Amino acid sequence: MPTTVKRSPEGTSTTEDSPLLGPKNDTMSNAAMPNHGSASPGSTYGMPQTIGHRGFKAAAPENTMAAFKAAAEAGVDAIETDLHLTRDGVVVLCHDETLLRCYGNKAKVRDLDWSEISQLRTLLEPHEPMPRLVDLLEYLGQPGLEDVGLLLDVKTHDDAEDIMKRTAAALDEVTSKQPWETRVTPCCWDAKYIKLSMKYLPTYPITHVGFSTTYARCLVDIPNISFSMLRHTIASPFGLRFLRDMKKLGIPVHVWTVNEESWMEWSIRKEVSGVITDEVALFHKVCDRMGDLDGKSGKRAAGLKSFSLFQFVRFWAEIALFQFLVTAYMARERWRHGSPEHRVNKALNA
Repeated sequence: MPTTVKRSPEGTSTTEDSPLLGPKNDTMSNAAMPNHGSASPGSTYGMPQTIGHRGFKAAAPENTMAAFKAAAEAGVDAIETDLHLTRDGVVVLCHDETLLRCYGNKAKVRDLDWSEISQLRTLLEPHEPMPRLVDLLEYLGQPGLEDVGLLLDVKTHDDAEDIMKRTAAALDEVTSKQPWETRVTPCCWDAKYIKLSMKYLPTYPITHVGFSTTYARCLVDIPNISFSMLRHTIASPFGLRFLRDMKKLGIPVHVWTVNEESWMEWSIRKEVSGVITDEVALFHKVCDRMGDLDGKSGKRAAGLKSFSLFQFVRFWAEIALFQFLVTAYMARERWRHGSPEHRVNKALNA
C-alpha cells in the first residue's frame, strides 16, 4: 500500500512509542555515569542529552575507537558517527567521502577494500585505524555501556539499498544485552533512506538529519521519528516555531554541531532534546553551571555568560546567512524536483 505523508494536527502525537533519545528522565539509569543530563534539584526542566559528535572529537581523532571510548568515559548519553561502505561492502565509520582529510589518502572510501583501509592511520595522533561498525557495536555491547545510545548518520555517497542492508546485517551480527532497537537510531538525510530504514530496520526509530524545517515538517507522520537539525536553522524564527510545534507533538529535536559555550547555553534555554557536540566536557560544565543557576532561581537561567556584543552580532549574522543559503537551496530543489511534500511522497511511494 502506498505511504502518504501529511502533517499532523498541532497538539496530537503521531506515535504511541517514544523515539530513541526522547525527553530525558530526571535520573539516568546508569548510576556510574555522571548525571550531567538530568534536571537540577528544584528544577522543572531536564538538560538536553549529550551526544558526542563522531565520538569525543576534541579528545581523540574523530570516528575512531579512541574517540568513542573517550565519549563513553566522559558520560555521554549517545555517540554520533558516520557510515560509508568499502569496495567490498564493509560498513566503516568515516565522515568524508574521501580519505584525504583524516588519513592522508586521496582515494574514496568506496574505492578501497577493507583490507587496504584497515592499514591506514589517522594523521592526528595517536594515529588510530578506521573502525568498522561492528567494532563499535562490540564495544558498546560490553557490560556497563548498556545505556549509551548510538546515532548512525548514513552518508549518501554509496548505493542507498546496499548500505542500509549491510547496516542491518552488522546490527544482527553483534548481540547486545539491551536490544539495539532501543539504543540505535539510523539518521537519514532524505525520505529515500527513511523508506529503506523502515524496510531493513523496521523496529528501529528513525532520525531525519537536515537543515530545512519545511522538508522536516513533511516527515512528522513517520512512526517513531525524531529530528537532528543544524543549529542555525532552529535558531531562526521559522526554526523556533518548528521547535515549539515538535514539542507539542512530542517529537525530539536535536541540534548540531554545538561547540561554543554561548550556543550551548542557547540550546539549554530553548530546551532542545539533545546537543551534538565535539566538546563533551565543556557541555557538561555548562549544563552543571546552568543547572545550579536554575535550581537557585527556580527558573531557567536567562543570561548568556559568554555572549559579548560581538558574539551577539555574529550570532544573528550567521543565522541570516544560513537561512539565506537554505532558502536558496530549497528554491532550487523545488524548481528541479517539485515541492518538499511531493519529493517525500514520491520517495516513500517508489
